[in-house]
Amino acid sequence: MRYTFMLLFTLLFFCSCGKKNDGITVNEIKNPATAQGQDAKKTDMPEITFEKTVHDFGKVIQGERLSYVFKFTNTGKSNLIIENANGSCNCTTTTPPKAPIKPGESGEITVLFDSKTKSGEVNSTVLVSANTYPTHTILRVTADVKIP
Repeated sequence: MRYTFMLLFTLLFFCSCGKKNDGITVNEIKNPATAQGQDAKKTDMPEITFEKTVHDFGKVIQGERLSYVFKFTNTGKSNLIIENANGSCNCTTTTPPKAPIKPGESGEITVLFDSKTKSGEVNSTVLVSANTYPTHTILRVTADVKIP
């Protein structure tokens, strides 16, 4: 019985190792719009194009609350959906659009930066997740926080 189980396990292992995945990637599984393959990524997908991805607040006094609006356009061929936009620390919060952005239309992501607990050079990121390829875009805000 023990040898039968080992033989069965070995056969299953070797049979499954040779199986092709037909070129499907993890991003295609997470994003059904890309399930048609590589050509679909280039022609049918939404594409998010930011005017700029880095903003420097410059020198700020500790305790200041600042905001910046990152502007973008959907330069792709289908509706752009921002799933979320998360700051790398609790000093950075965001307000992404909730409605889909049609091809050719623009939108904004407002980033709020609270310098209350920061000092010196600060570099904070915002990870934007959308139905694009690739699925993530990184926005960055920097500041030189001075203690009063």
